[in-house]
Amino acid sequence: MGLHDIQPPAGSSFKKRRVGRGIGSGMGKTATRGTKGQKARRQIHPNFEGGQSPIFRRLPVKKGFRNINHKEFAIVNLDDLEKLFNAGDEVTPESLEKTGIVTLNKDGVKILAFGTLTKKLTVKAHKFSKSATEAITKNGGEAIIL
Repeated sequence: MGLHDIQPPAGSSFKKRRVGRGIGSGMGKTATRGTKGQKARRQIHPNFEGGQSPIFRRLPVKKGFRNINHKEFAIVNLDDLEKLFNAGDEVTPESLEKTGIVTLNKDGVKILAFGTLTKKLTVKAHKFSKSATEAITKNGGEAIIL
């Protein structure tokens, strides 16, 4: 077997269909579009839905719409952790709920880097901003993602 023997499997490759090139090609005159009707006369826009109200007009505009996979997090800032917890404490979503800073009816807790943190804390949350993680670890603490 050599390179000159290589061929595609039978039935896997087709010659390009050249339409509208005369009656002898078998695809002349109406160029495989049939006779009459909208599709025979002109190109239809790909978003055309046959006269029904198109999708871009059915979707809400002014009030927008919420992605079904959207997650909403309870936000906690570093200055809140500084005020409410002592050095060496373990911060969990449950302890944050006890302090009254968050309610756990959302999809989790996210720690943001607003304010400064000077205490060593072990913080467990669902999400952290990059700068919040850096601020927590800079003081010798730990940022653990749940």
